[in-house]
Amino acid sequence: MSDQRILITGAAGIVGTLMRPRLARPGRILRLLDIAPLEPAAPGEQVEIVPGSVTDAEVLTRACADADAVIHLGGVSREDGWERILEVNIDGTHTVLEAARAAGVPRVILASSNHAVGFRRIGEAGPAGLPADSSARPDTYYGVSKAAVEALGSLYHSRFGMDVSCLRIGSCFERPVDVRQLSIWLSPQDCARLLEACLSTAEPGFRVLWGVSANTRAVVSQSEGERIGYHSRDDAEIFADQVPPGELPGYLGGAFCDIPLGQHNPL
Repeated sequence: MSDQRILITGAAGIVGTLMRPRLARPGRILRLLDIAPLEPAAPGEQVEIVPGSVTDAEVLTRACADADAVIHLGGVSREDGWERILEVNIDGTHTVLEAARAAGVPRVILASSNHAVGFRRIGEAGPAGLPADSSARPDTYYGVSKAAVEALGSLYHSRFGMDVSCLRIGSCFERPVDVRQLSIWLSPQDCARLLEACLSTAEPGFRVLWGVSANTRAVVSQSEGERIGYHSRDDAEIFADQVPPGELPGYLGGAFCDIPLGQHNPL
């Protein structure tokens, strides 16, 4: 049986860096793509380094060859000018999906974001939490791009039968840093568990899932992820005494709902 080969775009980014050691295992080759430098393979690690951008169709054509799945994390990860967001996040995702389709890659996981629904009011869905497939209410151009990513994923499933999972990621860091993240934190280990569930789900489909841990203060639903075998083991509450005091924002997108549209922002 040949090794499983998974292409990860944006592999040098925050989430990509966290996932690389957590997704590595015997019988699996991680093909890592980014414009930023990537570390060579560690002892016992099977990796293939592909320098390049998600906007480069030729690079993506080579990167998707013989891949069993694509985890698309690449893109602009903050608010920025419309032209850049359009080129990298929207056109770039189209380039990834089209290369995957042409190569016959059966499964793609797309990194969406809570900012696709950032203007949803916290608590509007009641104690069950906001469903993962709630219609888009983006808070920024960045949020618009993530809503477009989900729409492209839906199109490529419906047209070509590709299995597509869109992950509305909350905040995936080693630990939460503020009160808002106590509600939407996704631990690195849970992120890997969610990705593994998406990679192994038996039935091809299109799905939107929340990328969050089972936080005590959760404001979104876990049910969609649980249906495909994702079961969080972590809770941001263990860090609550290390987080500065503050109030939960009124909107899911927090400060993104107030920053100037189109301006590069470090949030």
